[in-house]
Amino acid sequence: MKRRFFIKGIMFSAAMVTALGAMPLWAGAPTAAEYGVVLNLSGKQRMLTQKMSKEVMLVALGVDAQTNLGNLKKTAALFDKTLKGLKDGDADLGLPPTESRRIKRQLGKVAKIWKGFHATVESVVGSGQVSKDQVAQIAKENLPLLKQMNKCVKLYEKDASKAGLKSDPGLAVTINLAGKQRMLTQKMSKEYLLAAYGHAVEDNKLNLLETYSLFERTLKGLMDGDATLDLPGTQNAAIRAQLEVVAGLWATFKPVVVEGADPKTSSYPADKVNTLATTNLPLLKQMNRAVGMFAKEAAK
Repeated sequence: MKRRFFIKGIMFSAAMVTALGAMPLWAGAPTAAEYGVVLNLSGKQRMLTQKMSKEVMLVALGVDAQTNLGNLKKTAALFDKTLKGLKDGDADLGLPPTESRRIKRQLGKVAKIWKGFHATVESVVGSGQVSKDQVAQIAKENLPLLKQMNKCVKLYEKDASKAGLKSDPGLAVTINLAGKQRMLTQKMSKEYLLAAYGHAVEDNKLNLLETYSLFERTLKGLMDGDATLDLPGTQNAAIRAQLEVVAGLWATFKPVVVEGADPKTSSYPADKVNTLATTNLPLLKQMNRAVGMFAKEAAK
């Protein structure tokens, strides 16, 4: 009799392990709509790392410094709030708490880098100016922060594809890469401004070339598909129309960054810097609208 109960106990334990292994990363199995929000906002965090860096560089170059200091303060506050919301949940942002130990550990890595990065940002906001050392610090720390945040997004995307968005796993990839486009608008702006400032010019030119090339390819893939990027494309007329709006803004923005990345470019005139400063946010805004539309598709 004891042996029978022992065997049944083993079978029950094995069944529980199997069941737990198949559970989604959040307790309570997030809805498809919640997965859409998490993918959207975790992806947006990547963009915010680059937006803050861009805003620091605009202040460093003396471009509308007071406005950009205000923007920097708001961007940092939003990044901080969202990072905490991803971990613990945030009703205002529509974020469920993350229960996965794996993702919590990854969010912890982000928080560790963010602590130092945030201190530099707060120092800039407090003093109203940017030193060369602070430019170097931001240039050094922004990519590790971006990289670790991107790992979080990948974990969320993987879970969403297996669970909440399993009926359309391609949508999880689409939301991720559409969200990444927001980041690329700010990353290429940052790279242009770092080169204009004179910081690691050749490296930033090369990075800028790679960034704008990826943005352009992904934009086409979001519309018509790209097997290499795992993008299925979209037939949704409203989303395609919004992506056309983005493409129109990109046609104006692209020549500035192409010239900035050109090995022959030796100077960055103030008028070109100002053009980039005024055109990057409309591009970001319209790309963000497209991401929101993709996220709404997840809720259907």
